Amino acid sequence: MMNNFKQKLIRFMIGRYGMDEMYLGLFGVWFAITLVNAFVHSVFLNLLAFAALMWGLFRFLSRNHAKRRAENEKFLKLWRPVKNWLTFQRDRFRDRKTARYRKCKHCKAIVKLPNKKGKHTVRCPKCGERFDVRIL
Repeated sequence: MMNNFKQKLIRFMIGRYGMDEMYLGLFGVWFAITLVNAFVHSVFLNLLAFAALMWGLFRFLSRNHAKRRAENEKFLKLWRPVKNWLTFQRDRFRDRKTARYRKCKHCKAIVKLPNKKGKHTVRCPKCGERFDVRIL
């Protein structure tokens, strides 16, 4: 019985778009709004969560691969900088006892330095310029 259901599900999903980063993002938005709405009890938030869930389900079951791929690329153009910033903040917090981060005065690249107190001359790995850094 279960094998029959599995085969029907596989046949149903043939040609469908399935999951991508935007689908996972919509699922995350749905989860976050639902979590907030558990305390706020807002009809508007409930509708917003339902809309995010339905949009994700529509994209998941869609057969228009080209359009879904284009939507995902637009989403990734917006999401990548946010994800990179969040990853940098996580790494910076994780390394707070062993490293310091400073901006290069020439190219504005962020340089990771060992946490050694005093004044140091640092060479930027991106532009190659040297600059002085003081670590307290």
